[in-house]
Amino acid sequence: MTSVPIHDTGALFQIAEPTDQRRAQRRPGRGIGIDLGTTNSLVALAPHGAAPRVLRDSSGSGLVPSVVAYTVDPPLVGRAAQALQAEHPSQVLSSVKRLMGRGLSDINFAHPYHLSEETAGLLRIDVGSPPGSQVGSQVGAPTGASRRVTPTEVSAAILRELKLRAEAELGEPCDGAVITVPAYFDDAQRQATRDAGRIAGLQVYRLLAEPTAAALAYGLDRGGEGLFAVYDLGGGTFDVSILRLHKGVFQVLATGGDSALGGDDFDRALAARLLQRSDVGEPTRNQLDAARLAARAAKERLTEETATRVALPGLPELEVTRAEFEALVEPLAQRTLRACRQALKDAGLRAPELDGVVLVGGSTRVPKIRELVAETFKRPPLADIDPDEVVAWGAAIQADILSGSAREGVTLLDVVPLSLGLETMGGIVEKIIPRNATIPIAARQVFTNYAEHQTGMVIHVVQGERELARDCRSLARFDLKGIPRLPPSMARVEVTFQLDADALLTVSARELMTGVRQSVEVKPTYGLSEEEVDRLVMDSLDHAGDDYARRNAAEARVELGRVVLALRTAVAEVGHLRELLPDDERARLEAALADADAVMADADAVAEPMNRARTALEKVSEPFARRRMERALNAGMAGKSLHDIERALADEDALQEKRAGHTPELLEPEEP
Repeated sequence: MTSVPIHDTGALFQIAEPTDQRRAQRRPGRGIGIDLGTTNSLVALAPHGAAPRVLRDSSGSGLVPSVVAYTVDPPLVGRAAQALQAEHPSQVLSSVKRLMGRGLSDINFAHPYHLSEETAGLLRIDVGSPPGSQVGSQVGAPTGASRRVTPTEVSAAILRELKLRAEAELGEPCDGAVITVPAYFDDAQRQATRDAGRIAGLQVYRLLAEPTAAALAYGLDRGGEGLFAVYDLGGGTFDVSILRLHKGVFQVLATGGDSALGGDDFDRALAARLLQRSDVGEPTRNQLDAARLAARAAKERLTEETATRVALPGLPELEVTRAEFEALVEPLAQRTLRACRQALKDAGLRAPELDGVVLVGGSTRVPKIRELVAETFKRPPLADIDPDEVVAWGAAIQADILSGSAREGVTLLDVVPLSLGLETMGGIVEKIIPRNATIPIAARQVFTNYAEHQTGMVIHVVQGERELARDCRSLARFDLKGIPRLPPSMARVEVTFQLDADALLTVSARELMTGVRQSVEVKPTYGLSEEEVDRLVMDSLDHAGDDYARRNAAEARVELGRVVLALRTAVAEVGHLRELLPDDERARLEAALADADAVMADADAVAEPMNRARTALEKVSEPFARRRMERALNAGMAGKSLHDIERALADEDALQEKRAGHTPELLEPEEP
């Protein structure tokens, strides 16, 4: 058996395939970069070589919570969905990135595919998912009936929301997108992400590893050169990459990580401790969800504070200290550091040889994480670019390049995260493309027959680092028939693996004597079929107008309901204090609330009447709201000197600046 790698220097430096006919049809400056995250997602633009910028909503936030609510059809996405999470837990899905491209067998599969039973329960995994299919989640439907949705469909809804935000900014349809994925995503997870993009109506230029995107943004921003580690800890995944930056070339030397480890695990660890301290024996699903949301909010507060108080529904308030939280999450943090040390070893480097460590992902705001990263890499980490936005920046830069804009001096040399190979006799894996090989890449190897009179071979493609095929991920099987009847070890079958810039694989086999050939574009076990993707794309196109109108109506209903609830709470708090709410003003307010109730009672109401009702409510309640605010300010200033007040305001401004960009997920942005 011999191995003959193919070396094509030109191919290594390509970012887009020159034979791709769509390349010539792309519109410069109309490519968008998308960071599809576990907890939050972002979309960014960098048209015609401009500096990248994240697109923001009216409140100034660039983060779109990766949450989808199936309380209406089409589903709500982002903050509107997040606002319904506590009230309708069975109809709201979040953190589905962990399930991309996975089947039921992966829930208890060995690292890096492991999902705990608790995680599976919180994601409402459908245990009746068909064998061999992508796992699904059961969600309640608006009619009350349950339905099954795949993580690919949920991700497509998030991508569609980001696409709409970008097109509103551009004033016309976007041309295509670069979507980032964790470096440790395997072929099935990457294919599921590409499918989600297609369903959302996007031309996916390329899938880009998140650490590589961060390095691209960071390197261009700082003009940095040298050896860097990118430590990327998000809501649901962890990646580490070792890169060499030199004269505009970004070469990934090694990568590692855990695609089932992130800030969500920190939340669950703290939630479990809160339930334990509250003497909750066997928590219900609603209690688990409530504890997880409360834990996430506490985690974010503990970034700036040394202690905070947490209240779970119906239970006494508890105090949580930063030290207690750090003790809980340190074992999880140590898992990330083991991957860092392995990546350094794979790159043939020691920590002192690095020129810097770049932090990516919202979970790197946890002080303990920064402390441990500094200890491991022997230097303080660099975080001068917002860790939530840096990946989207890099994706936008790459999207601008691939759209056809003239942007000089950028070359990406990415790597394959896991080895690719074939199953041979005895169930042994023969690796064809090793882990951390630079992509795009092609490699070939020659195999022979095992038995006399053998006229065919089953080609079983696997991915992973284990030595036996049963311990690796199965990607594809196909048959090569027509081999001449020859004695054992006399036939010669050449198998070629080709991995494109997205780390998507094509495998071909050719019998050298007869020229008989067979090939397969590897469609991972848990990707959607072409028919399923086409059906979902056509459904989206056929109902685009109706979907948009229903979406606007659903969002208007959520916003009106929020205002109604806030006003009713405020009225109840002031009781019959006429100095705050005179009788005539109370009557007008109650009438406006009744009108709002009537509008919301109409299940078929469109957005316009609900928006009018919300505007009317806000207008009639404005004097009442102003008086309540003035009373609160007067109460806060009573007995204090002007110096004390100025100092308190300065302290509050400083705290708000520190928290900028760290958006708590339990709270909606305040109205201006």
